[in-house]
Amino acid sequence: MNVSMKKIDVIIAHERLIEINEIIHKHKVGGVTFYNIKGRGRSNLEPVDSNKGILRPTPEFQTRIKCEMIVPEHMVRSIVDEILKVINRGSAPDGKIFVYEVVEAHDIRTKVSGEIAL
Repeated sequence: MNVSMKKIDVIIAHERLIEINEIIHKHKVGGVTFYNIKGRGRSNLEPVDSNKGILRPTPEFQTRIKCEMIVPEHMVRSIVDEILKVINRGSAPDGKIFVYEVVEAHDIRTKVSGEIAL
């Protein structure tokens, strides 16, 4: 049986990582990889008062967390929907979700492949 797998990438603010982890546990996802990244979106550079009335532009590159997980295709919609529901605060820095096809997965130790390797 050839089960389709997907990779979900979630880019969020650092303080939202605990909520993502709770969602992943709730859906019994086997694992997640996360790391610090820097980047910018389409946000406008708004000046901020830094000290003594001096206005400086906000830093263009913001630090975020990128979470990666591989899941069976049938789980994607429910995970993405819950992330959208929990993480959404209605502002540009809420983040992004990307979903990709995964052709193969292999567990190095057990040498199993496919969905069972997840």
